[in-house]
Amino acid sequence: MLKSFDIYNQNNVLKIIVALNLLLVGTGSLLYTDRLINRLEDREEQYVQLYAKSIGYLFGSSHPNAGDLTFVTDQIIQANTTIPAIYVDPSGAFAAHKNIDDMPAGLTPEETQKFLKQKTLEMRKKHGPLIVDLGDGEQGLVYYTNSSLLRQIAYFPYALLAILTALGLLAYLSFSSSRRAEQNRVWVGLAKETAHQLGTPMSSLMAWVEYMRSDPDQFDGSITDEIEKDVQRLETITARFSSIGSVPTLKEEDVNEVVRQFTDYLAKRISTKVKMSVTSQLPPGQQVQINKLLFEWVIENICKNAVDAMKGVGELRLNMVSLPHQEVAIDITDTGKGMSKAHMQKVFSPGFSTKKRGWGLGLTLAKRIVEEYHDGRLFVKNSEVGKGTTFRIVLNRK
Repeated sequence: MLKSFDIYNQNNVLKIIVALNLLLVGTGSLLYTDRLINRLEDREEQYVQLYAKSIGYLFGSSHPNAGDLTFVTDQIIQANTTIPAIYVDPSGAFAAHKNIDDMPAGLTPEETQKFLKQKTLEMRKKHGPLIVDLGDGEQGLVYYTNSSLLRQIAYFPYALLAILTALGLLAYLSFSSSRRAEQNRVWVGLAKETAHQLGTPMSSLMAWVEYMRSDPDQFDGSITDEIEKDVQRLETITARFSSIGSVPTLKEEDVNEVVRQFTDYLAKRISTKVKMSVTSQLPPGQQVQINKLLFEWVIENICKNAVDAMKGVGELRLNMVSLPHQEVAIDITDTGKGMSKAHMQKVFSPGFSTKKRGWGLGLTLAKRIVEEYHDGRLFVKNSEVGKGTTFRIVLNRK
C-alpha cells in the first residue's frame, strides 16, 4: 500500500495548538462577558422597575403613599442618568422621558409625541414595558432599553474575538513566512554543497574518459561516448544546483528543439518498458524565454515522477500547443496510477511524496522554477485514479 508523509506535520500540529488556544481564550471571554451582560441587564431592569414605581408615586395622586415620598421619588428619577426610558400615561400620551440622547432639538409637541412613539416601538423589540400602578385601577407604562454602557459591553466580546483573530492571522503569516525562509535557506545550502561535492568525482571521471579515448583498441568508442554524455549530464546537474538561490539568466530558445533534444536523451535512461512520444502543434522555431538548464530540470522531474507512477511500464506523452494570450502549453501525460483529489492539492507541497524513498522536493522545485523564475504556471491539468495524470506547464511566448 502506498504511504504519504509530510516532513512538516509537526509544524501543522503547532499551528493547531495555537489556534485552539486562541479559540479557548475567545470562547472564555465571550462566555464571561455574556454573564456580565445578563447581570447588568437584571440590574438595569430592577432600576427601571424602581423608576416606574417612583412615577406611580408622583403621577398617581390617589396612591396611598403619595405626597410623603415625593422628594425621595424625585431623587430616584433624577438619579437615572444612563438608562433611556419613556413614560406613557393611562391616556396613551407620552408624559415623561429620560436619557433619549438622539432626540432632535426644537421639536414641536406633535413632533415630540411622534418621535417618542417611534422610540417605544424600538424599545419593545428589546424589552417589554413595565406597568406603573397609579391607583384607582389606572396604569401607565414605562418603556426602556439598555444603557450605552451595557451596549458597549455587549459588543466587547466580538471586538475581542476580532482582535484575537487578527493576532492569530498575523502569527500564522509570520510563522509561515519564517518557515518558508528557513526552507529556502536549507535548499540553497544543500544545493550548493551538492554541487561542490560533485566537482571532484566529475573531474576524475573526465580524466578516465580521456584515458579510455587514448586506447581505442581496448575500449569501445561508443561506450566511451555514452560515458562522456553522462559526465556532461553530471556537469549540467552541478550547474543546476549551483544556480539555486540566484536569479537565473533567461534566453530566447526554440522550445520544440529544447524539449525534443532533452527527451531523446532521457528516453535512453528510463525504463525500456515506457514508451515516450513527443508531439507539437507549435509553429517551427517557436521561441520562449527560458533558462535551458533549469527548464530541462523541470521536464526531468515531471517525467521521472510519471515513470515512478507507472512503475516503469506504460506510455509517457509530451504535447506542445499554443494558447491564447501569447502562451505556450506543454502537457506531460502518463498512464500511471493517477491521483485522488486530496493528493492533487498537496502534490507540490514540500516533503509530500507517495514513495518510500525521496524527500518529496522534485515537483516543489519544478513549480518554483516555472513560476518564480520563468513567470509561468505549473499545475495538474487532470488526473484520474487508475488511468493517469497530466501535468501542464504554461510559458509566455514571443
